[in-house]
Amino acid sequence: MRVRRGRSGAPLHHARRALHSADVNSVTESFGWPLQDPGWTSKILVQGLITIIPIIGWIATLGWFAITMDNYRAGRKELAPYGFHLERGIWLFLVYFIYSLVFSLPGIILGAAASSSNSDSLAAIGNLINFVLRLALYFVTPAIILFAYRQGFAGGFDFAGIWQMSMSNTGNTVVAALLIFVANLIGGVGFLLCCVGIIFTLPYSVAVVAGIETWYEKVMGSPSPAPPPAPA
Repeated sequence: MRVRRGRSGAPLHHARRALHSADVNSVTESFGWPLQDPGWTSKILVQGLITIIPIIGWIATLGWFAITMDNYRAGRKELAPYGFHLERGIWLFLVYFIYSLVFSLPGIILGAAASSSNSDSLAAIGNLINFVLRLALYFVTPAIILFAYRQGFAGGFDFAGIWQMSMSNTGNTVVAALLIFVANLIGGVGFLLCCVGIIFTLPYSVAVVAGIETWYEKVMGSPSPAPPPAPA
């Protein structure tokens, strides 16, 4: 049987395996990217203080995420300046809020029905559906974030484009989704430290996700349009 070889003479399946390994290594490096900015301490801590402001702070930090991703895409391991970047974060916030609400509704409805009827079987079904929908949301999250980042609110609901990107290389999508999950876990670790640590862990995890999304866009080979202009 003839083995196909790449330009270097190595079998192609070995080359693909090496490329895949290099891709995974590069995405895990995103956990260190925030710390490569000489001013990371002040940027993360001040943005963390902003993040704990309900709603406004969350939107501002999503805008901080978008500007950090701008830098990463341009090849600069540089965090965005801290601040209230509301115009860049509003669409990301609205898009993910709506997705989270819609994906949690079936579980909420079934849970309420199970509680009122005192039905253990209905409660179990509700928990199962909630678990499956959470997994589904995590799977498409890398594409949702990328579409909303690049195209704003409308892009966040480009269902056909999001699904096509997610399914075009499920391996890359699963890696990105798993690492975003890990980053979110890191973000929540601050609650264990009398809630004080969240000032550091939340913005750090957001910056990590910016690196993961930059990697995801690159390995998926998707077009890289400029982010949408800020709303008037």
